[in-house]
Amino acid sequence: MKMSTVGWLAWVLVVVGAINWGLIGAANLNIVETIVGSGSLAQVVYILVGLGGLYMLWGAVSKKT
Repeated sequence: MKMSTVGWLAWVLVVVGAINWGLIGAANLNIVETIVGSGSLAQVVYILVGLGGLYMLWGAVSKKT
């Protein structure tokens, strides 16, 4: 099955969030804030990552097997 554009974007956001949390835990390095700064843009990225996670969770729960 081919992934939709929204599904692909949500997957990318979840991967970015997971890598960021891994780097925060392992090396105290926040790659999102390193790239976009610690202002409003970083907050927007965090919100998008959260929405991507919710979308992925909704997709996993609503799948009919």
